[in-house]
Amino acid sequence: MQSSRFGKRDAQGQKEHVLDLARTVLLEYPFEVESIELINYQFNATFKVVTTKNEIFALRINVNSGRTYENLRGEIAFVSFLNDKKAVNLPKPVASKKGEFALIVPSALLQIDLSVALYSWLEGKELGAEPSDEALKKLGAAMATMHQAAADFTLPDKAQLPVLKEFLWQTKDIIFSSSSPLLKDDIELLTKAKNEIENILEDLYSGSKAIAIHADLHGANVFTNGDQIYIFDFDDAGFGLPIQDLATALYYLDTPKQDAALLSGYESVSELPRHNKHQLNGLLLQRRIILLNYLYETTNQEHRDMAPEYLVETLRRVRVFLDQK
Repeated sequence: MQSSRFGKRDAQGQKEHVLDLARTVLLEYPFEVESIELINYQFNATFKVVTTKNEIFALRINVNSGRTYENLRGEIAFVSFLNDKKAVNLPKPVASKKGEFALIVPSALLQIDLSVALYSWLEGKELGAEPSDEALKKLGAAMATMHQAAADFTLPDKAQLPVLKEFLWQTKDIIFSSSSPLLKDDIELLTKAKNEIENILEDLYSGSKAIAIHADLHGANVFTNGDQIYIFDFDDAGFGLPIQDLATALYYLDTPKQDAALLSGYESVSELPRHNKHQLNGLLLQRRIILLNYLYETTNQEHRDMAPEYLVETLRRVRVFLDQK
């Protein structure tokens, strides 16, 4: 996608294009639009949609996601299942005029069809980069509750979710490929870490059942509203292990105190998933390498500009991880 006409546009030009796509696909829904506001353009594009009847929805267009239409159907099925279970607070998928929850909209600039989902609007404040200990405990408890509920989830027909045992979580391989933009020595060092993490994954998956997990529980995908926690954006959902969900959430925290709060909340509902310190460190590093790969693949120029500095810190962490093996 980097070399597409879309990728060559500046940030404003990209935003104008996804806004045009939003206006087009919203014609498929059973309401008249009063206003559309692009509220988040990072990995994907999210819009606040207000109807003439003052209904509010969140529209997501998967711009950088490699997810297929079948993956989107799987995501929506998982969210609907959790809503039916009343396990955690989630947005609700909204159907089109034809009764479809997963739609596609063609992009002439990207030369592909993009998947689209519309959800009910959530009021609240992002958990953010500096969450309180109390909020993290509630998130941990919500995650454990979600894991317990997900044990019974199965995919409906024509729906798919990736299995998260593969190192890059079935995203396009940029940094390890034959056309990698990285230096040979850097690739070799990252490959050593990759091999060790793959051994960790093999051990963790041995004798364990993969369940549907969110796989992206960071502060921008969680709202607080009063004493309630709301979880959204299941675009990265897949079949994985609960410890992978926990590791992903822990990756975005900054202090041992925050880590302890999240884990304490989880333990208030369920025992922590099987793991040791080295395995957890491997999963944390894996998350960073997946994000590094994303920075070299994305069309988002602001994110691509982060890649050189992010690479330097990633290589430092790889050396620490391998030294502590």
